[in-house]
Amino acid sequence: MKRYGLREDQWERIKHLLPGKEGDPGTEAKDNRLFVEAVLYRYRTGIPWRDLPERFGDFRVIHTRHTRWSQKGVWKQVFDVLAEDADNEYAAIDATIVRAHQRACWCQKKTPSDTCETQAIGRSKGGLSTKIHATCDALGNPTGFHLTPGQAHDLQGADVLLNNIHEIGALLADQAYDAAEPVLDRLFEADCLAVIPPKSNRTEQRKYDEDM
Repeated sequence: MKRYGLREDQWERIKHLLPGKEGDPGTEAKDNRLFVEAVLYRYRTGIPWRDLPERFGDFRVIHTRHTRWSQKGVWKQVFDVLAEDADNEYAAIDATIVRAHQRACWCQKKTPSDTCETQAIGRSKGGLSTKIHATCDALGNPTGFHLTPGQAHDLQGADVLLNNIHEIGALLADQAYDAAEPVLDRLFEADCLAVIPPKSNRTEQRKYDEDM
């Protein structure tokens, strides 16, 4: 198998989810697999689209097709299907900040524009940024993503991503998620073990599994 390519079993799991297959309206796509491998190659290597190897075809066509699939929700559908096969022995949740280019948003400091709000761009201490909230299963595979403006608290992502908390045995998180009792209450009600270090300013310190 070529590096960055899909194994046969991986391709079998997703090929029926992609547009352009036999029986779909319109022209039948003959290069869905090559196209998916081109997208994987680009994101795994971190190169610009124009630097894709020639074997994948015209980078402009690949970029346009990738954008269309994104807008139609194709990638989201593939992700959701793959995420259903999660190892729910335990899960982990965290968030990270991504800096936005200075031209990504033209809003004023005190009056964010509609563009900023729809693109989840806000102003944190580091400037324009977006916060990516994510969960993963016990194998480290991603199971959910949520975007908020950079200044948002980590708990805003937890409110969205923990909808299926009843399906996992334990949740691993850092002290930021100990800041609100509702999160801990939800874990308790779902019989999900909270592996979250307590904040130092807690009046009553909680015990947690430090070895997990």
